[in-house]
Amino acid sequence: MMDTELKQFRDKIDLVDEELVELFERRMQLAREVGDLKRENNLSIYDGSREQEVTERAAALVLDDLKGEVSLFVRSLMALAREYQRRLQFAGDEPFLPPPRAPKTDDVRCVHQGAPGAWSEQAARKLFPDAALSAVPFFEDVFDAVKTRDADYGVVAIENSQSGAIGETYDLLRTYGCYVVGRTWIDINHCLIAREGTTLDAVREVYSHPEGFKQCHRFLQGKAWDLIACSNTAVAAGKVREADSDRVAAIGSRFAAEINGLEILAPDVMDAADNRTSFVVIGREPEYDERSDLISVTFSLAHRAGSLCEALLPFMAAGVDLTRIESRPASAGSYRFFAELAGNILDPMICDTLRHAAGVTEYLEVLGCYRTI
Repeated sequence: MMDTELKQFRDKIDLVDEELVELFERRMQLAREVGDLKRENNLSIYDGSREQEVTERAAALVLDDLKGEVSLFVRSLMALAREYQRRLQFAGDEPFLPPPRAPKTDDVRCVHQGAPGAWSEQAARKLFPDAALSAVPFFEDVFDAVKTRDADYGVVAIENSQSGAIGETYDLLRTYGCYVVGRTWIDINHCLIAREGTTLDAVREVYSHPEGFKQCHRFLQGKAWDLIACSNTAVAAGKVREADSDRVAAIGSRFAAEINGLEILAPDVMDAADNRTSFVVIGREPEYDERSDLISVTFSLAHRAGSLCEALLPFMAAGVDLTRIESRPASAGSYRFFAELAGNILDPMICDTLRHAAGVTEYLEVLGCYRTI
């Protein structure tokens, strides 16, 4: 009996859906004609006062317990109409990325941030086991070396599984115009390292990168130690080696302890046992093929309610998985967004989705198409 009643309700819903689709097509055709008129008269596609008026009028037509749902429905409908108008206005086949170059395999020069023993060095060795590696002090130095052709590739951290995104890397990707051409994950097993014979009771100063302190917060909590930030955990280990004191220690890797002649004072001091950091490979030109399965984009939005929802709507409609999204301040009161999505730039459906998203953003740029190694 219940199955019969349920089918009857579903049949009625199907009929209503058919009517809704027909009405939706009619509304979008009108939106297209309005868009043509606005373009001919150099008018803005977005009209905030008009959309507010339409939303309030629709909400007034229903009972109180549906006003919120109707307002959301109408705003979504108008967002789709705006996206449709922009897509028609800016339609084109201009590619999001230049043609890819073949990855360099001979005499590869790879630069990473840090010092011997840094986590970034371990990532670089994993990604480029036969490359000539060099270390530079700062993240920006990596980008500069790649941009000026002093290196073929650069390896920089972009995300930690516990402390989140590393904002500086996102900022530098946009500033230097480099492309993401690869990515990998490295397990981060922090240890408290010190000179031989040092005891926990003797320690007064601890060196590490700020991210290292964040990832070992519980271990450090309540200890009367001065935490001194360094540009890298391997640099921190080097400072302990040079200090010739049993009052100093560092948070870093077993590898950093080994190459600096230090010992493990406390192993595995990170908050989470599954602590990992993601490193990206940057290059001067994009490198992608049919195996690539991740795309990085950056975009900016108009400063108004609902603009982010509109930008994400095309991905939802196409069933494209956004694996990460971050915001970074661009100027006072405005933000730039960075997103990572599952897909390949060679897929026409992905390109169409990106064009739809570009239609409702002020600016959208693809930073790279690549795969995790």
